[in-house]
Amino acid sequence: ALEQVMNIIDYDLAAEVQQHLRAKGVNLYLKDGVSAFEDHDSIVSVRLSSGTLIDADIVILSIGVRPDTAFLKDSGIELAKNGAIKVDAYFTTNDKDIKAVGDAIEFASPLTKLACTVPLAGPANKQARLCADAIIDGNKRPYEGTIATSIAKIFDMTVASTGLTEKGLKAAGLPYRMAVTHAGNHAGYYPNSRQLTLKILYHPESGRLWGGQAVGYDGVDKRIDVISAFIGKEGTVYDLAEFEQAYAPPFSSAKDPVNMVGFIAANTLEGFSDTISWEEAEQQRKNGAFMLDVRSEEEYELGAIEGSVNIPNTVLRQKLLMVPTDRLVIVYCAIGLRGYLAERVLRQNGYTNVRNLTGGYKTYESAVRERYLLENKDKISVKREGGTINHLHEDGSFRKRTENKIFTVDACGLQCPGPIIRLKREIDNLEEGDRIVIKASDPGFGVDVQAWCKLTGNELITVKTTDGIIEAVVGKGNASVCSMPDSVGEKPAICDSDNGATMIVFSNDLDKALASFVLANGAAASGKPVTMFFTFWGLSVLRKKDAPKVKKDFMGTMFGAMLPKGMDKLALSSMNMGGMGAAMMKGRMKKKHVDQVQQMYEEARRSGVRMVACQMSMDIMGIKAEELLDGVEIGGVATYMGAASESKINLFI
Repeated sequence: ALEQVMNIIDYDLAAEVQQHLRAKGVNLYLKDGVSAFEDHDSIVSVRLSSGTLIDADIVILSIGVRPDTAFLKDSGIELAKNGAIKVDAYFTTNDKDIKAVGDAIEFASPLTKLACTVPLAGPANKQARLCADAIIDGNKRPYEGTIATSIAKIFDMTVASTGLTEKGLKAAGLPYRMAVTHAGNHAGYYPNSRQLTLKILYHPESGRLWGGQAVGYDGVDKRIDVISAFIGKEGTVYDLAEFEQAYAPPFSSAKDPVNMVGFIAANTLEGFSDTISWEEAEQQRKNGAFMLDVRSEEEYELGAIEGSVNIPNTVLRQKLLMVPTDRLVIVYCAIGLRGYLAERVLRQNGYTNVRNLTGGYKTYESAVRERYLLENKDKISVKREGGTINHLHEDGSFRKRTENKIFTVDACGLQCPGPIIRLKREIDNLEEGDRIVIKASDPGFGVDVQAWCKLTGNELITVKTTDGIIEAVVGKGNASVCSMPDSVGEKPAICDSDNGATMIVFSNDLDKALASFVLANGAAASGKPVTMFFTFWGLSVLRKKDAPKVKKDFMGTMFGAMLPKGMDKLALSSMNMGGMGAAMMKGRMKKKHVDQVQQMYEEARRSGVRMVACQMSMDIMGIKAEELLDGVEIGGVATYMGAASESKINLFI
């Protein structure tokens, strides 16, 4: 039915199918009938339970399968609640003369000993062979069951599973723990290494393997196959730790991901570590656990668990007094290794209530952030042909332009906003009509590049993802786009004649300086030329932390001693509390993933924001040019008025 909805041209028939699906609990929403289909816009939407409406080109409903055994309803063959055919170890039904094999039979799971149905082609073929032997030779070799090893290709990614899942373990009432790792499919120094995530579930005492799951772009199948083989032979996590794989840099690492999850689980069983899942860690965080982030300060600035405290593992021994002893301490790093090292440091210094987040921040952030994004999805629509903007020709028509020079940019490895910044720098040097083919590994780049092109007037030709690498083809925008008629659509910000933004920064309060740079960076990202004019107390924001000694008169020296020396020393306008308030504000900014003022300043410089120090104010305050940060201009009121006359936005902060 869904496939028909996607291809129906007759609107009445589409609505009828939609009504049929709604009766089955599936909410599908059509948009504008035939016209929407012809325009290549989304013609189907899904409304989440939260009320969020997500537009889509196709919706895939993966809701499970059910045995199609209605033809046996009055046959006397015993069926399970789900309609599966009940059989014994030799595939015999309750009628001794009738056997059954395949997707529609129910048998005992070798792991839980409970009845289960596993609709997979591999087990079905093996069942058929055993069943044939039983028919010819008698019941000599019983069927041991299947552990449900499966794999699927989801666009460019591969997902696989074997054995029991957490849901299955909970349903069976079996105890379990998990181990998660993120690793390359082969040695990182060998080209084209792609990351995969591997998770195992095991008995918390014996270490017996219950199940495993993996997702990635390459090498997922062989890891799941190995784990499947060990589960089938009642293997343990120690078998994974000792597993000997075929190793060479193009194929694996000296310590394969299979070995790594074995090491993690073995360390837990032997008492060297006590791991915790992301879900349990989130609950404990809400209950007051101390979240200790042991990554570097740079990593912490890019994102962290709310309420966490950053103490890099390299300096943890010197800062143990910052870690409480009266409550649970949850340690985490990027993927778990440094978290384990920090956990060992704490335990060897008397801490007993410590747990390490398995899979690290990468697992936690993926689970929590993806859930959040799904509920707060920003919808960005991009025309499929020719990007967001086509080019205006002299005859008034809009046609695709011919290709000019093509440049290649590799932004792989850069995290947001690195790829976009790199794209902007490169495209600024191109001629109109030239194209950039940019590749990035940051998952958010695919959406970011669409929004950026729409804001700046550059042309998004194509964007695609292959093996986890996002490739976008972007054309340098044509100035004639600003001459297009209003009926074509919304023009980019660069088309405004008074597109600029100017700000007078009069204050040296931390919160007001922060607001100034937030506004400046936002305006610059929207394609606006921005000028910030720093005057009187605002000059303190631009002072160097380690400025050279300069000769001043007495009053200049006094002003210099009393004024904050750079961004690090700025105080809050309210609730400063002798500097404690400013420290609290900076900590709060970290927790909320907000850049510090210094980072915003650097970003503003890279974005081309013009920063001008008032010459008259410098003379009065006794501030010399040598004391100011690099890249700051010195100007007067005429400089400000010149910029303000070309600006739609003028702010006094």
